[in-house]
Amino acid sequence: MSDALKKERIARRIAKELRDGYFVNLGIGIPTMVANYIPEGISVILQSENGLLGIGPYPLPGEEHCDLINAGKETVTAIAGASFFSSSDSFAMIRGGHINATILGAMEVSETGDIANYLIPGKLVKGMGGAMDLVAASNNVIVAMMHTDKHGNSKVLPKCSLPLTGTSCVKKIVSDIAVMDVTDEGLLLLETAEGVSIDDVIKATAAKLKVADNCQESAF
Repeated sequence: MSDALKKERIARRIAKELRDGYFVNLGIGIPTMVANYIPEGISVILQSENGLLGIGPYPLPGEEHCDLINAGKETVTAIAGASFFSSSDSFAMIRGGHINATILGAMEVSETGDIANYLIPGKLVKGMGGAMDLVAASNNVIVAMMHTDKHGNSKVLPKCSLPLTGTSCVKKIVSDIAVMDVTDEGLLLLETAEGVSIDDVIKATAAKLKVADNCQESAF
């Protein structure tokens, strides 16, 4: 399976975590794809930290508007009733605890819910953006990421090696091969992706991993 399809699978699975009436912030990368897979029958309002409440799906080719972008500078659409405002108002929503779920990409996540997603020493990256505010203010942080890096090394670790964005803040990890909860007792494997065994996930995970009694393969 290509990386593009794996990322789509992650976004589809995370969309199932959303509930009717949620206000949700989507981070840069895989999280922005979630906007395309909101389940039918529920109303979710997507927020972008650059000042947009009411993000819709990605625009069709030829229908892009250069001034209508998300935090990752990708062109987006706006749903009926969307609103536009300053970054200060946007961060007031975030810091005030008015966001029900935050979905972020990550370079590393630890078994205690620490997240590193903004800096690789010695490399040029986009910077933290609003990630530190988001993880500090949200009590429902979901990480969307590939389970291993391009060298096959686990990104789910006993302890993060990169500079931290936040500590003990991640509640759930959805990777291309697994769904895991962060609990007081450590990581709990809830689901494996289609065609992926529990042993496959354990081998790909550097952190300690407990397996839920009802863990099963899920076609997400």
